[in-house]
Amino acid sequence: MSEERSKISLRSGGKRKNRPTISAPRQISAPIPQDNGMPQPPPGATMADEPGMMRPRPPLPGGKTSDLVKKRYSTRFGNMPTDFDPSSNPMPALPNFEKYMQAQVGPPPSRGGDAGGVGPMGREPPRVDVRALRDPNFAPEQYVAEVLGEATEDEIRDYEDALKQLKARAAADLQQNVYQNRTQFIKISKEAEKLKGEMRTLRNLMSELKTNTTALRASSNSADSSGNLGPELTLSKRDRRSSITDRTALWSAQMQALYKSVEGSQKFLPNSQGRHVVQNAGPWVELDNATYKSRRSMQIFLLNDHLLIASRKKRKVDAPGADARGPMTKLVADRCWHLLDVEVVDMAGTGDSSSGRNKLADAIMVRGGGQNESFIYRTEKPEDPEKTTLILNIRKTVEELRRNLQSERDANNKAKETINYFASRDPGLLQKTELLETLSDIKDMLIEVDGKQQNLRWVESQMDELDINIALQQIEPAVARIEMLQNLASGLKNNMIAQDFISFKVDERCGRLATLIVRELVNSHHDQKKTKRNVTWLARLGFEDRAREAYLEARSEVIQKRSRQCIFQGDLHLYIWEISFVYFTVIRNTVICFQNCFPPPMMSACVKWAKEEVDAFNVILARQLSSAEEGGEVWTECVNRAKEHASMLSDVGLDFRNLVGRNVGTSATVSAGAPVGLGLS
Repeated sequence: MSEERSKISLRSGGKRKNRPTISAPRQISAPIPQDNGMPQPPPGATMADEPGMMRPRPPLPGGKTSDLVKKRYSTRFGNMPTDFDPSSNPMPALPNFEKYMQAQVGPPPSRGGDAGGVGPMGREPPRVDVRALRDPNFAPEQYVAEVLGEATEDEIRDYEDALKQLKARAAADLQQNVYQNRTQFIKISKEAEKLKGEMRTLRNLMSELKTNTTALRASSNSADSSGNLGPELTLSKRDRRSSITDRTALWSAQMQALYKSVEGSQKFLPNSQGRHVVQNAGPWVELDNATYKSRRSMQIFLLNDHLLIASRKKRKVDAPGADARGPMTKLVADRCWHLLDVEVVDMAGTGDSSSGRNKLADAIMVRGGGQNESFIYRTEKPEDPEKTTLILNIRKTVEELRRNLQSERDANNKAKETINYFASRDPGLLQKTELLETLSDIKDMLIEVDGKQQNLRWVESQMDELDINIALQQIEPAVARIEMLQNLASGLKNNMIAQDFISFKVDERCGRLATLIVRELVNSHHDQKKTKRNVTWLARLGFEDRAREAYLEARSEVIQKRSRQCIFQGDLHLYIWEISFVYFTVIRNTVICFQNCFPPPMMSACVKWAKEEVDAFNVILARQLSSAEEGGEVWTECVNRAKEHASMLSDVGLDFRNLVGRNVGTSATVSAGAPVGLGLS
């Protein structure tokens, strides 16, 4: 390609060999002949002689190079149109589509709509306007007058169907939203409960970490010091055992020694389980709060929950009954505080003068109590290590007390939460106080379900699913879930608490579900298929007797309703025929349905019910025939007609023809004093 271009140039080519000869001007009468292959007219012919022939265009001089040059210079870029206006809006305005949309609204002709979207009277049929119905200022009377004022009966019926469809769709959406919101609420509640338990565990772990850190710091500071319980309370290492029994005995021995050595200590510290002596801090001196002068000699005892201050007094040897061989001093209990009610402060460095600083270097202040008093105590020996040991032991004991109180508070809160949780979800559980207390005492009760360990919260989740099934009237899933929970409860023979808990909740929901099924059975007792399904559900729940009673009672109400529709118009024979036909037809249909829906052992109850209905018919028959002569033509004809209808019961295996009309005359005689009527009260 580059070689061909190099050959093409405006200046390429040699000099022309055949140059045209320039001659004098001459007159031309015909085209000059050219060697381009075009047909030439004959000599002597002109352009006027051949009107259809076009004059040939003379060839352009140049050739390939001239064509390339013209093609290059004839190209134009970015030419604006001639009618372009730069000041106009670049985006044209949209047209109004309302008239087109109004013309297209409505069903097509293939779905029952008119060809032009108008009604039979040449106008548009009324349509449901959802936006108008959502208006908070919606006026029903005005809306109906505007929309259905000129509508025909068919248009009103179509409009009513559209409203029903809209209502059904809204109800379905609402039900779906309620179900979805309840499911999400239950899921979030479970997650919140799980997170709450994890936070409680984390708080306990942090508390234990803090306690261990404090204990390690205290042990590192007091590595060179050891506690001294005094000659009376000193215990050997052999007695310090980890056994709970030995530890309890050890603590009891400590308290007995304290009661014996400190007079009146039992009044402040009665014997209780777990109370023991932590440290006997030895002799101390009580100082005056204002002058820091010594007042009297004291001794301090630290227990696991109290701080006991005992004063040292001289023993009266001349007193009757006194032991002369005993010590010259005795300890008398003076003050006692609970460790959480007081604050022990180190007084080192609080004095201003040198003498004051020396006096308070080994002193502590006990501040608080019921009257918010403060007392200062100093060790008898200067720089006695008992002070440091006592302060560390007090801090450690207070921390343990607070941790124990927090644990008890958490346990109580958890028990209350457990009680509130189960009681709020099931108010009927409040009547089971023993069961609630047992559930609150047990922290984590686990039951085995399909080889997996589950807690009682899993049972609550199953109850939630069961409540949803009952609320949505999903009878089959609800019955299946109740059967599963009943089998689970019956299998927990070794865990009576969980068995009672599950049985209580299942029985309550089983009763609610049975009530729902019984109501459905009463409403659909005329349909044998639905009756059999409802009876099967009630039998699976253990309510066969309730199903039988509800069904037979509904059939009795049908007999009363149908018999009251029979009107006596003077013809006694026709009235008795109608009454007997209603009674025995309903009895026969009831027995047929009962045989197909209920188990055979319950058939005796149906036979008893049929006999009671026949007796009720005899009472009506006796009242109606009381005015007729017994054995007469009318009387005999009515009784025979009733027996003829009673023969219908032979199709279901019952023969009550002998019972029909029995004691009719006797019943009329007995009830002669009673008012005579139709007997339908």
